Amino acid sequence: MSSLCALFVLPIFAASFSLAGEPLPGTQPFTAEGDLSVQMVEGIDRWLMRETERVSKARHLDVSTPEALTTARALLRQRLGMVDALHTGQLERMETVGPSERFDVRTVRWPVFDDVMGQGLLYEPNLLYEPKGAVAFVVLLDDESDENARPPRRDRDFPSLLAEHGCLVLVPKMVGLGKEMSGSVFLGRKTEQTHREWIYRQAFEVGRTLIGYEAQSVLASLDHFARDQKQVGIIGYGEGALVAKYVAALEPRFQSVLLSGHFGPRESLWREPIYRNVFGLLRDFGDAELAAMSAAKAYVIEACDAPKLAPSGRAAAPHSESTPTVEAVRAEAARAGTLRKKPPVVIVPEPPGFWTNKAVEAFLLGLGVKLDANIPESILLWNPHGMCPSEPRFVRELEAHTQRILRESERVRKALPIWAKLKPGAEWDAVQKQARADFWEKVIGKLPTDYLPPNPRTRLIHDKEKWRGYEVMLDVQPDIFAWGTLLVPKDLKPGERRPVVVCQHGLEGLPEDTITQDESAPAWKYYKGFAARLCERGFIVYAPHNPYRGGDNFRRIQREANPLGLSLFSFIIAQHDVTTQWLASLPFVDAERIAFYGLSYGGKTAMRVPSVLERYCLSICSGDFNEWVMKCASNTHPGGYIFTGEWEIWEWDLAHTFNYAEMALLIAPRPFMVERGHDDGVGLDEDVGHEFAKVRRGYDKLGIGERTEIEWFDGPHTIHGVGTFKFLHKWLRWPEPK
Repeated sequence: MSSLCALFVLPIFAASFSLAGEPLPGTQPFTAEGDLSVQMVEGIDRWLMRETERVSKARHLDVSTPEALTTARALLRQRLGMVDALHTGQLERMETVGPSERFDVRTVRWPVFDDVMGQGLLYEPNLLYEPKGAVAFVVLLDDESDENARPPRRDRDFPSLLAEHGCLVLVPKMVGLGKEMSGSVFLGRKTEQTHREWIYRQAFEVGRTLIGYEAQSVLASLDHFARDQKQVGIIGYGEGALVAKYVAALEPRFQSVLLSGHFGPRESLWREPIYRNVFGLLRDFGDAELAAMSAAKAYVIEACDAPKLAPSGRAAAPHSESTPTVEAVRAEAARAGTLRKKPPVVIVPEPPGFWTNKAVEAFLLGLGVKLDANIPESILLWNPHGMCPSEPRFVRELEAHTQRILRESERVRKALPIWAKLKPGAEWDAVQKQARADFWEKVIGKLPTDYLPPNPRTRLIHDKEKWRGYEVMLDVQPDIFAWGTLLVPKDLKPGERRPVVVCQHGLEGLPEDTITQDESAPAWKYYKGFAARLCERGFIVYAPHNPYRGGDNFRRIQREANPLGLSLFSFIIAQHDVTTQWLASLPFVDAERIAFYGLSYGGKTAMRVPSVLERYCLSICSGDFNEWVMKCASNTHPGGYIFTGEWEIWEWDLAHTFNYAEMALLIAPRPFMVERGHDDGVGLDEDVGHEFAKVRRGYDKLGIGERTEIEWFDGPHTIHGVGTFKFLHKWLRWPEPK
């Protein structure tokens, strides 16, 4: 490639005029038409759909031995973020809310974490009728949807039915689908997110999930209520069945399981509500694998309609879930049957409904209890659910717990090897190498690097006084391509190799936004034509396109990627990897001097891509550098993402691994700079200064303090282009214009 380009480099740059559309010598003609940003997102989407299908077919979870089951359960706990120690406090039996002849109903609270209490209703059989005590302990997880969203069922209080059969029944209060608590009392801000999404947004960044929280609440209850019970069962409907599915996989004490309205293939997890998102889940677990991990003698699946989900509100992530077909449920159950000794039982209720007699009978038989169909209906009509402990307390406790973890995360990061071993030498080099690999593979998610040949296609689209601009397209993976604009100065001398500055646009931007010098164009306000200005200073410039354009269409990439252990930046890094390889191959490029400079979402790129791609010799983050994890998850940050519609922004457990200071240490010893306007609403000066102080300390400890800078300027969210231009000239060893 390099030798081929070299044959043509002299004539093309000696010429005074080139025809529009002509390719760069050594490349194929660029013939693509249409909106390439849309095509890029669509191509990544196709790749992800194929990869999801491939992973689902290749998945093989070993549950054949007790040791294998222990390993699988430990992995599932890790995926769900179940890492907080359960608290061994006292059970609180509160007021009795519904005495019956055969059982009492009372409110109860039990410790989950040191600052979170589970709460719910406890149905206790009367010892006069059950002198030997309860025949079984049953956890019943009901869906919190509006009654109008449910399919019909027999008019009865279901926990009462179980209690009439001698069961001790716990009905934990789950986080519901209301919205009144979804907002900050500190800032007086409200959203239209459900409570489940509100907790999810805060938890994901600290390596927790709402599913994990609720599963731990159930598991904590067992030590109080099931200590002396040989027969233990769990029942769930809708969101309750979702949590019951995971709990039954994790806890071998459950002898009988009934899941209603939630079982089937999970390959479309990205369509479901965002709070069901679990990073890396589908690599190892589908519903069949979770069923196979259960030790239950009876595993009953009721293939009924799930509750209808309300449409998304303001600043909430969209969803389009539908109930799986009976055929899909049966197929997933059959797959589970190949993994466990006793296949699940699938029951299709007729007439439609849930917790029907046939399903309940199968569930109770798993506990050694025979269904009594002669219980008078009048006993079962009373419903005490309105007396259940209030949801707001549970929501606020989970929120406070997550915010405490968030605040403590900085202390956790300070203890990481990348800081503990911060001293120049071979030991720190090894620590940095491992941290870089962990960041790419475990946090961002790494695509296979067996890229396609780039097959560069180019066409001339700009012919200015001092430079020419070529549109470029490169192949990365099947259906994945890189695209951008290459600006080449006209005064290049034969055989000369110059430094390159990669200029990255922000959210909803295009390569041309960084280039245009039309001061009336909307993009000028932010970018000030910095790509063109740098080319006029003699740098070769490349303006790539990143696939964060198209609103929810591009955000869907994150949802599709997360269950595979990938993210939006998995694809951006791969695109930049191929792009910088191609740039380095050009005969007029100095491969050792390729720099990165990005604004806004391009600033996010400036933190993540050079952290793992060492081909970038320096990085400049403009209009984005932050105390990032607090901005992402804090309920007191005025610009926090938990209040906005940018629902793709969170990265799994970033709070305990890599904030922006840690990413900067992955860039070291290469030069790193921050450009920050005082009036830039993406952050607060105090937060930016706090985080950059750690960067400077790290560079100083490595003996390279002069390689990092921050330029403050009195301005908004824009390219300032003063100190940063000087920084580029200095470290790329290119003279400033006189």
